[in-house]
Amino acid sequence: MAKTSNVAFQVMWNRLISVVEEQAQALVRTAFSTSVREAGDLSAGVYDPRGRMLAQAVTGTPGHVNAMADAVAHFIRRIGRQNMFEGDVYITNDPWEGTGHLHDITMVTPSFFNGTLIGFFACTAHIVDIGGRGFGADAHSVYEEGLYIPIMKFAERGEVDETLTRIIRGNVREPDQLIGDVYALATCNEIGHRRLTDMMKEFGLTDLDGVAEFILENSRRATIERINALPRKEATGEMTVDGFDVPITLKVKVSVLEDRIVTDFSGTSPVDKKGINCPMVYTKAYACYALKVAIAPEIPNNAASLAPFEVTAPANTIVNAQHPAPVALRHIIGHFVPDAVFDAFDKIVPDVVPAEGAGCLCNFQVSLRPRTDAPAPEDARRSEVLMFNSGGSGARPQHDGLNATAFPSGVMTMPIEATEHAGPVIIWRKELRPDSGGAGRMRGGLGQYMEVSAMDGHEFDIQAMFDRSQHPARGRRGGHAGGKTTIARDDGSEMQAKGKQFVPHGRKVVMAFPGGAGYGDPKMRDPDNVKRDLARGYISADHAAEYYGLSQSEIADVEDAVRRGEPV
Repeated sequence: MAKTSNVAFQVMWNRLISVVEEQAQALVRTAFSTSVREAGDLSAGVYDPRGRMLAQAVTGTPGHVNAMADAVAHFIRRIGRQNMFEGDVYITNDPWEGTGHLHDITMVTPSFFNGTLIGFFACTAHIVDIGGRGFGADAHSVYEEGLYIPIMKFAERGEVDETLTRIIRGNVREPDQLIGDVYALATCNEIGHRRLTDMMKEFGLTDLDGVAEFILENSRRATIERINALPRKEATGEMTVDGFDVPITLKVKVSVLEDRIVTDFSGTSPVDKKGINCPMVYTKAYACYALKVAIAPEIPNNAASLAPFEVTAPANTIVNAQHPAPVALRHIIGHFVPDAVFDAFDKIVPDVVPAEGAGCLCNFQVSLRPRTDAPAPEDARRSEVLMFNSGGSGARPQHDGLNATAFPSGVMTMPIEATEHAGPVIIWRKELRPDSGGAGRMRGGLGQYMEVSAMDGHEFDIQAMFDRSQHPARGRRGGHAGGKTTIARDDGSEMQAKGKQFVPHGRKVVMAFPGGAGYGDPKMRDPDNVKRDLARGYISADHAAEYYGLSQSEIADVEDAVRRGEPV
């Protein structure tokens, strides 16, 4: 048999990436939850028989896919190869063997070809409700946070475990939605399997061994070459964020060695009593992501390209929370991990990484119900609506930060129309927040304003999941901080940035999401860019004068041009 050429292997590698992207898009099209359909809070990947990730979908989040890179090995160990059959589908939401909290369901499907196990397909999606207290930080242990599904079979030889589905239905607020998402996850794995077997027939393959070794060896070598080109240095970084009741400090030391980079979180704050703790699998996912995008962003993500990034943290720190710590909002701490890592890496290789951004997503969930202070209309109903929103990303060395864009998660903001379709909720305002991007030679990305209420006849609880209310994004190399988070009722009553809070009938919640920080001295910003920002409404006239030194006559010229509809 002729030896397969490197060109052919490269074609197969590209095909595998397209296979898992189709897998992810099938999940987007069939999922019930808006967090998957509209925000893209998911991941998909293909693995070899040893559980090593060969390719990931472009659609999805680093926290999911990088955590899922470790998850398949847990499935193999728990299920046992001798118990794996064609038609099987496996499931879990174990925070420590999945992707970090109970609200993520991971499903793994073994892929057989001509009766032989050739690999696995895996996917993860965030589901809106898993029972318990609901999606929020209020729990004191993982047992309060919802239904736990250990690694087990959802289906064996094509037969779904109906007892499991009844248990799930009996423990969640949105049973049809959740079971629909589970079937969507299983289906997208099946689509990946079909496309893989089509590829194998086309190329005359009997297994994935050859292409797997080609992918992993080339990825490993390319990543190590990038690491080897860096200075042999180590540096420390530190950042403080709001936490729940007390501030949280993330400390990190990044050490560049010849063939790997070691990231150590010793000195980081201990586990919190509330559900913002982060399992190690999720911390590792975002620490690896931060360094990989800084060093080798174009090398495809797989087991070998991730392996040279080693991450350690003492047990029972907030970035290595142990069972049974509450972890529902593990993304809040996890999404700040890249900025902490960048703070150290910038001291090793300057002018590469961005300034700090909003970091964690600006999520909130509303639990709507008929009003209780007066008779409710007959059509009033209960509903759970989860909303994904973003603050601004940090400015980069040569580019402004992105407005209302989630970094590092990459999760999309949900459209108003999709949100209002999901339940009796009204979005009264959703627009960019002027002056929230930190001033700098490169400006930070803008946050958003949002105003939300229930439809007439309803009251609701809001689960706030915000940060940056006390500790805004910090600028880099002379750049200024981004705007802080604020939240209050429209009657002026202050609200907390985290936790479950009641909102009576007729009241709105008014929110301002944080901006990204600036990069470099604002006085060095190109005046034409300042005038452009003023014309677009990104900054106010006062901001342009105070931080960028624009004269009153220049401001008047810009305002006149805008009124006349002329370019600035």
